[in-house]
Amino acid sequence: MRAVDGVSLSIDAGETVCLVGESGCGKTVTALSIGRLVPTPPANYVGGQILLNGRDVLKMSPTELRGIRGAVVSYVFQEPSASLNPVIRIGKQIKESLKLHRPEKATDEEVIRLLKLVRIPAPESRIRNYPFEMSGGMQQRVMIAMALASEPKLLVADEPTTALDVTIQAQILELLLDLKQRLGMSILLITHNLGIVGDIADRVAVMYAGQVVELAPARELLRRPLHPYTKALMNSVPQLNGQATRLTAITGNVPRIGNFPPGCRFFPRCPSAQAECANTMPELLEVEPKRWVRCLYANKST
Repeated sequence: MRAVDGVSLSIDAGETVCLVGESGCGKTVTALSIGRLVPTPPANYVGGQILLNGRDVLKMSPTELRGIRGAVVSYVFQEPSASLNPVIRIGKQIKESLKLHRPEKATDEEVIRLLKLVRIPAPESRIRNYPFEMSGGMQQRVMIAMALASEPKLLVADEPTTALDVTIQAQILELLLDLKQRLGMSILLITHNLGIVGDIADRVAVMYAGQVVELAPARELLRRPLHPYTKALMNSVPQLNGQATRLTAITGNVPRIGNFPPGCRFFPRCPSAQAECANTMPELLEVEPKRWVRCLYANKST
């Protein structure tokens, strides 16, 4: 049973790619696979390549993997309270990250610099705080500071704003965009919320049932989605245009691993499905320049 199947995407230097889709689509497994963080067993990498700076992660030894985790790719997860140690001061936790990758910089001065970088006020006193003494938004900023401590080339942010209120969400996204521009790093942002994509992404990859079903520049995808699933996601996003309309729900649920339909995996929920879709697995094809879609009828979409 494949949790993800034939996922193929690239992230250029200084680029932000958003990976979107419902819960259970395979977004997090895809992201964890970049640093080979999916436990084996029970999981198994059955084929393909995962290239970081031209090196195949699947061929790396445990020692090599420890060298790229943090130094090349760092992670920020959606629940900072679950990632931070509640009984250790945040300054010490950030310093531990520095000791692993930049031991010469494992000082209070560097910790304070990182806290300033993520816009935490009064960092000189905050380094002595325990996580419970900080708000959810501040805890997430600490997690970002820890991820940046190793100066990674790629930052993977797995739904980093899910547990935060709308105002703090906007601040965290603005912070990530500012840090990308200042530090020149790349970002893979995972989200189920298409409403935030237009403000931060250069390109968007839409996932469904373990596959990428659409890949396109963000503005083009938001202006004219081609895959029925992408259209359905966008129709479920509230529009602030002054006109109250009822949101359109996507009927049914994402199929479970091992229970995928034989043809198009979105077929049972697709309002545009044809008889051929039930038994024919569509390929991910470039239907327009820089626009890739996994749909038998994508070239007929308007």
